[in-house]
This record gives sequence, C-alpha cells and structure tokens, in this order.
Amino acid sequence: MVHLYRRRAKQVGLPPGTLVHLGERKQKEIRIELLDFGPDHCEERLLDSVDECLPYLERDSVTWINIDGLHEVETVRTLGERLEVHPLVLEDIVHTYQRPKMEEYDGYLFIVARMLSLSDPSESIESEQVSFILGDRLLLTFQELHGDSFEPVRQRLRAGKGRIRKSGADYLCYALLDAVVDHYFSLLEGLGEHLEELEDELMSDPDEETVQEIHRLKREMLGLRRGVWPLREVMSGLQRIESGLVAEGTQTFLRDVYDHTIQVIDTVETFRDMLGGMLDLYLSSVSNRMNEVMKVLTIIATLFIPLTFLAGIYGMNFEYMPELGWKPAYFVLLGIMVVVAAAMVYFFRRKRWL
Repeated sequence: MVHLYRRRAKQVGLPPGTLVHLGERKQKEIRIELLDFGPDHCEERLLDSVDECLPYLERDSVTWINIDGLHEVETVRTLGERLEVHPLVLEDIVHTYQRPKMEEYDGYLFIVARMLSLSDPSESIESEQVSFILGDRLLLTFQELHGDSFEPVRQRLRAGKGRIRKSGADYLCYALLDAVVDHYFSLLEGLGEHLEELEDELMSDPDEETVQEIHRLKREMLGLRRGVWPLREVMSGLQRIESGLVAEGTQTFLRDVYDHTIQVIDTVETFRDMLGGMLDLYLSSVSNRMNEVMKVLTIIATLFIPLTFLAGIYGMNFEYMPELGWKPAYFVLLGIMVVVAAAMVYFFRRKRWL
C-alpha cells in the first residue's frame, strides 16, 4: 500500500550514516544474485556471502550484483565497506522510504527509483524501493523483495540478444530503469479499466461503496504521483551527467525513458482529474436523486392541500351548514375532490413537472 506518511522513530538522534532498516520486512532471508557477462559469456550465480562476489570485480567483464531483502543491514554494510561506498548512500538504501533521486559520488552514481505493482485494480498499489549503484563495469541493485520487473532483462542477458551484452554497466542500468518505467504502464492500464467500470457504476447505481472507492483511488493516485514525478528529474540528470559513467550512446536511450516517464506522469494527472470529476459526478447524482424524491413528495403534498381544505371545512363542528342535511352531499364532495386532484395532475403534466 502506498503510504503518505512514514514513521522514522528508529533513527531519531542517531548520527548520519547509521544503518537502521526502516520499512517492512518483506521476506525472511536475504538473497544475493550475481550475473557476470561479456560479449561471449554470461555467468549467473546465487551467492552465500558478499565476499564471493569480490573476485568478479577484478575481471574485465560487467558484473551485476542484485540483493533482495534489506532487513539484514550487516550484509549491506559489508558490501559497502568492500566497495568503499559512502555511509550516507548505505543509509538511504536501508531507509526504504526514499523519493526517486540521483546523486553523483566519486567513482559511482547512486540512483533510487520506486517499483510499483498492482495485482488487482481493486487492491492497493504496492510500492518497493529499488536502489542502484552504478560504477565502472559494476552495477549494484538493492530490492526489498524477491520478484521484480527485471526478469525480461535477465532473459536478454542469458540469450545474448540485442546490444546489452556488448555494452557496459550504464546500458544495463538503463535497461533496468526502462523495465521499471514500462511496468508503470501495465499498472496504469489496470487502473484505467477499473476507472471505466467505476464511471459506469456512477452513471447507473452509485452508492456509499462507490464514493469510498473513489476516495481510496484518489489516495492511491497521490502516492503514485509521489513515486513517479521525481523520476523525471532522475532521467533528466542522467542525460546531462559528465562523469563518464554514462556513455553518450546510452544517454540517447535514456531520453526515451524520460519521454516514457513524462507519459506516465501525464496519465497519472489525467486519472487524478478523472477521479475529481467522478466525485463531483457522484455528489451531483446524489443531489439529483434527492431532488427527484423531494419533487414527488412536494407534488403529493400539493395535491392534498385543496383536498385537506375541503375536508377541513366539512369537518368543522357547526350545527347549521347548508349541505349537512343533503343526502348526496358526501358523494358530491368526494367527486369534487377527485375532479380537483385530476385537474391539478393535468396542470402539472402540462407544465412538465411530472
């Protein structure tokens, strides 16, 4: 679920760079996966410890190390110490409530993105932090949970299709960011279909559950916007970086990811406007339904006003009334009441009030 506020009580008063895991523990054990590749080879392994990946860093090939599970901060600390990663970067990795950002350090780039998923449009959006450390021939990724949108990239590496095995770690980082952004489109497609169903329900038979679902989706859209909007700055910064870690050819592909990010942001804003309009439509529908009920009740009350007047006159306890001794007086009065009621109904129909 996309939360709007996160508790940070664990880190209050601690010095900068202190590694304390903030977030949900989404899996029991940490998982370290290594993928080393070049134009003519691709080696994939599951590692038991961080030290097993160190020999691969001496090779001329590109090494991708992916860590699933951030609750074991000692593993993150050990890997950071071996690779001389700044403590503040490690702190941001285990603080899983970061907004998307890109920071440049001496010899590497630190990138944070949000991986969003939606198994069912009627359920909440699941948000997971993904951190990237991009170096020369090295890419580290840190995720909260095993199972991601990176599998198509892994399949391309195994099959050796395209230019991914012939390129460097910067192109691999682009491919992973592109997979994250492409996954947003699948999420938005499911949300769009759910919004269409909700709009049809609003037009046919809205109820309290409908307005509750609208409010829930408005909240989800706010969290979705917070997760996607800053990614535009990340993509823009990667295109302008001059450190040499991102090749000029890769920056061309990053422009495509930037365009996709803008499309996602536009779609999110459109959905937010639609939800605002649907809430107004619901309130208008409830008001119109109430007006219809009040119109019917008003017409009924208006019909009975003259009838109540006639009944009130002949219900008075006076001894001398001219019609009291007349035998057909009761039926004549009933007939007059029927005629008056029929005349009023005819008048209402002529005025199109009925």
